[in-house]
Amino acid sequence: MKIRIKENALRYRLTKSDISGLADNGYLQEQTSFAEQPLIYALKAVEDDTLSAGFSGNTITLFMPKQMAAELINTEKVGFKAINGALQLLVEKDFTCLDNVDEDQSDNYPNPLAFQKD
Repeated sequence: MKIRIKENALRYRLTKSDISGLADNGYLQEQTSFAEQPLIYALKAVEDDTLSAGFSGNTITLFMPKQMAAELINTEKVGFKAINGALQLLVEKDFTCLDNVDEDQSDNYPNPLAFQKD
């Protein structure tokens, strides 16, 4: 799972393994170590109607309605977005990059633009 934060926008990108983990556990968590305190970011499937987010202690949690999570897991749906107060939220499947990059993308979804003809 990747996180991207820019101003008032929060985006989570999920690999195939992340989608499987969400299906199995209804919860994903990653962390980045900063000196002595980690930044934790999580995705939790919840009984709710809207995508929302919270920040407590050192943890950013994106709360995804179980119905949305099921659709992301079981269909070709690419992602969901919502506005939560001033915060823009996006959860999406992580596609392979069209440019050459050094990161391992073997667990990413095939990029649909790679199959388009000019």
